[in-house]
Amino acid sequence: MPLSPMTYPDGHVGWRAHDHATVRAVLADHRFSVRPDLMHNPFGPGSPGDAPPSPPGVFTDHDPPDHTRYRGKLTGQFTVRRMRLLAERLEAITAEHLDALAAQGSPADLVEHFAVPVPGLMICELLGVPYERRTEFQQDAMVLTGGSGAEAGEAAAMFAAFDRLQRFMLEMVAAKHTDPTDDLLSDLVNSGSDLTDDEMAAMGMALLGGGLDTTTNMLSLGTLELMRSSARVDALLANPDAAVEELLRYISLTPATARTALDDVEVDGVLVRKGDTVFVELGSANRDPARYADPDVLDLARGTTGHVAFGHGIHQCIGQHLARIELKIAFPGLFTRFPKLRLAVPEDELPHRASLVIGGLERLPVAWD
Repeated sequence: MPLSPMTYPDGHVGWRAHDHATVRAVLADHRFSVRPDLMHNPFGPGSPGDAPPSPPGVFTDHDPPDHTRYRGKLTGQFTVRRMRLLAERLEAITAEHLDALAAQGSPADLVEHFAVPVPGLMICELLGVPYERRTEFQQDAMVLTGGSGAEAGEAAAMFAAFDRLQRFMLEMVAAKHTDPTDDLLSDLVNSGSDLTDDEMAAMGMALLGGGLDTTTNMLSLGTLELMRSSARVDALLANPDAAVEELLRYISLTPATARTALDDVEVDGVLVRKGDTVFVELGSANRDPARYADPDVLDLARGTTGHVAFGHGIHQCIGQHLARIELKIAFPGLFTRFPKLRLAVPEDELPHRASLVIGGLERLPVAWD
């Protein structure tokens, strides 16, 4: 059955999509909405109307035509030239942090010394964060994206970090009107578009949230998988492109998302009523045996195509090309520098993040010879 009934925490009986073809069909259908304020929350209590509409500029939470307007302004900013320049910077940043990791000495926490700072600095490069303010920017960004928000004190820290980052992003937008640099935010501000400063700051925040936490956790979880055997490291170094795509499929960092029907929609013979929410299981789609042979096996040479780790349809991750560049440079750089990298603690002692949305590790103690 392409869709299975699912009872949500608020009692709503909606649906779950879990096979590869159905997941892609739902994500590609414009009759399904991404708006949080229209959804029955699959992760906890919450019904349509409980969440406020997302602010203007948060393109990830808007449907067309607003989403089309925002995303159209950003798509032109991810140019071949910018990706090439960012790749060059990433090579240098990776080398600098591998030197710092070596200087730290074995054992060391790979999350703290590599998986967090490298993507953080790449976001700074992309948005044009001034060098003298990058430390405070990164610290607040990691508080915002790295905590689970499960405890009152942690939630308060996250809200405070969000407020500081929001003000900081507005300050950057204002500054780039008069003092632009060679970065995405400067080009967006000075493109002559009809976007307001608040919208551009919100777009910057959305890029931050989408590009920092995900890449950080992919680096830590991917490294954990690669350390399991020298054969995996050999496969990575022989073909980084194929290895990264298979890691993305296998790990499925964001295991699920959700959509709400804007009208009655038939999906492979199943009628989804207007207002029904569909829990879209990206991780299950990426392990669908009808799409991938031996889907629970990590085969770094399989030549993976068609995975939905970055989503699908109009909301597919706009920064996926940059994420791929980061992973294809960072993983080989790490294992070329430390070919005998290994866990420094038993695996069952690794602290996993308390998050239902994005998986990851709080720490990854590693050692090397």
